Amino acid sequence: RCLNINNRQMSNTTKWAIDKSHSTLNFKAKHLMITTVTGTFGNYDAQIETNGNDFSSAQIQFSAEVASVNTGNEQRDGHLKSDDFFNAETYPTLSFKSSDATRKNDKSFILHGDLTIRNVTLPVDLDVDVNGIVKDPWGNTKAGVSFRTKINRKDFGLNFHVLNEAGNLLVSDDIRIEGDFQLSVAE
Repeated sequence: RCLNINNRQMSNTTKWAIDKSHSTLNFKAKHLMITTVTGTFGNYDAQIETNGNDFSSAQIQFSAEVASVNTGNEQRDGHLKSDDFFNAETYPTLSFKSSDATRKNDKSFILHGDLTIRNVTLPVDLDVDVNGIVKDPWGNTKAGVSFRTKINRKDFGLNFHVLNEAGNLLVSDDIRIEGDFQLSVAE
C-alpha cells in the first residue's frame, strides 16, 4: 500500500532525533572493480516526524556535510571533496526529502523521496527496516532503523572517469548508500 505522507495531516506526531554516537551513514564503491572502499559522512542531521511509532509514515528531511566525508585516507578524502566528485566548496551539502512510502510488511517499507547531490535532484527509493523500538535504561524511547539504496554517481554529476590498464574503472559508477540510525524521541 502506498502512503502519501507529505499531503496528509499527522495525528499523534512523534518527532525523532538521530543519536549520532550510535548511528552510521556509509557509502560503498568498488575500486578497480576488485575491492570495496567504504566511506562515511561525519556531520549530518535530519528532521524526522512519524505518526506515532509508524515509521512508514515518516516525513524526513536529511542533510549531510560533504566536507565531513571520511574514507580513512586523507588523499582520497581530498579527491572526493574536489570537483571530480562532490565539489564540497560549491555544493557543501547533500540532502534527501521523503515523499511517500510503500509498506512491505510490519517492519519493512520502501521510502520514496528525492536525493540532491551537486544541485542535481533525482528520485530514489530507500529499502528501510525498523529494527525495533525500546526504552533505554533511563526511560528514553529509542528506535533502530536501517536503510540502503544504490545510485549511479554519474547521474548526480560525479563524473570522474579513469580506466586502468586492463580497462576496468578506477571507481565504480554504482554506489551503495547504507545507514544504521538509532533515533530518540526529540524533546
